[in-house]
Amino acid sequence: MKPILELLNVSIVVKNGHKIVDNLSLSLYRGKVTALVGESGSGKSLTALSIPQLLPPAIEISGGECIFNGQDLYKLSEKQIRYLRGKNISVVFQEPMTALNPLHTIEKQIGEVLDLHQDYSAEQIKQRTLELLTEVEISQPEKKLKCYPHELSGGQRQRVMIAIAIANNPDILILDEPTTALDVTVQAQILQLLKQIRQKFNTAMLLISHDLDMVAHSADTIYVMNKGEIIEHGPVGDVMNNPQHPYTQYLIDAVPKGRPQEISAGASMMVAAKDVAVKYPVRTGFFKRITSHVCAVNGLNLNLRQGETVGIVGESGSGKSTFANAILKLVDYQGDIIVLSDNLNDLSRLELREKRKQFQPIFQDPYASLSPRMTVKKILLEGLNLHYPNLSQDEKMSLIKETLIDMSMDPEITLIKYPHEFSGGQRQRIAIARALVLKPKLLILDEPTSALDRTVQKQVLDTLKELQEKYRLSYIFISHDLAVIRSVSHQLIVMKSGNVVEAGETESIFQNPKDEYTKKLLKSAIEYS
Repeated sequence: MKPILELLNVSIVVKNGHKIVDNLSLSLYRGKVTALVGESGSGKSLTALSIPQLLPPAIEISGGECIFNGQDLYKLSEKQIRYLRGKNISVVFQEPMTALNPLHTIEKQIGEVLDLHQDYSAEQIKQRTLELLTEVEISQPEKKLKCYPHELSGGQRQRVMIAIAIANNPDILILDEPTTALDVTVQAQILQLLKQIRQKFNTAMLLISHDLDMVAHSADTIYVMNKGEIIEHGPVGDVMNNPQHPYTQYLIDAVPKGRPQEISAGASMMVAAKDVAVKYPVRTGFFKRITSHVCAVNGLNLNLRQGETVGIVGESGSGKSTFANAILKLVDYQGDIIVLSDNLNDLSRLELREKRKQFQPIFQDPYASLSPRMTVKKILLEGLNLHYPNLSQDEKMSLIKETLIDMSMDPEITLIKYPHEFSGGQRQRIAIARALVLKPKLLILDEPTSALDRTVQKQVLDTLKELQEKYRLSYIFISHDLAVIRSVSHQLIVMKSGNVVEAGETESIFQNPKDEYTKKLLKSAIEYS
């Protein structure tokens, strides 16, 4: 079969001369999915973006060819390549909330790409927009036309991105981490949708991902990339089942494995939540009067012992993070939450602040949760200055250095740098260190590894397990990644629409789920992997 597109000996450099991609070659075929995998920084996204010439201004192609329909795309003018973008070659980006214009309706954004490449009337554009929304399986498409991106769920936004990308039946579809930020059930739906599109339009797809589970399920051919070079490629089954290169073996082995350490029989109770409910008011009318309430969490119960991890899973909007905010006393709630023998509702503001040093949050995106204007030293000192003002500077620095060593980071190098100078995994270690330096007994981890590569994710999870064993920490671990949850959690809570649909020992639920929703979640994860 003749390839529809070939990258031949492509090199990409920063304009100061640093090489990012070195002598790369790969081929795309009609009706086939070609996966380009590797860790963050390997050069896979820049390789893909070089095809439609969407590289950042500071980066340029220094050599090689990109042959499509007999012509080298790298030699086309901006006007010529603009004609191909969105018509022959389309891109689905990782984060649709960033890629979609927040000021334009869905109808306008889909219509824009049709108006640019097709000789359609306004009525034809609207009709084709409705057809596209139907094709990507968005319910009630007529009502969604006037919606803005923020009014849609993450899965719906990604479907809109796909609708824009396939609007002109492109020959090539570039998918840059299209399911990374999505729940496992939505991931499975998006993958099924992409499979249908490929079969219907015989589209060639280039799938960029660091998720080998998804690649194994979706791709025909795989190229493994490391530090700008292709180090292994072949049929996906051959590479996944019999990897030849040590780096490929390392990637495949990074899937979360193992089970948590057993906890002692007499472990003390750290958190006891009973009948916790969180309700948000709905305001309508000119005067914005409260007319009803949305129940984000409804009657949740939880018992967490010292050294234990309780995992909470569910789709976006199920109430997982809202419950975490309730434990942190960041939202009002009904019911009782007892942390370390104290009912949080009985504590004064000063007592609550004193208590908070014993239970600390760790958020999903360390790049957003760490101040870009502060060095790591200032970031780690901030909590100590607030909660332990009587400690001397030397005592504080001793605690900081001890914590960074626990996180396998060199204090001398780390303390003088800013967050942007670290990788994603290193930033998350700093975020964990910020919590641990206060010597807490409970960590509330809200999707702490979902934005990380599998290899980095495994390192962070291993670190969390080691810290739990060393300090007998208790974790509330929120995630939509069931493989992660299974590897770290003793107990599991499954949530849907604010309600607990199933709870119990993690392994028992994985082996024998009772609720239909839990079965659906697990089935999606199995199909996905």
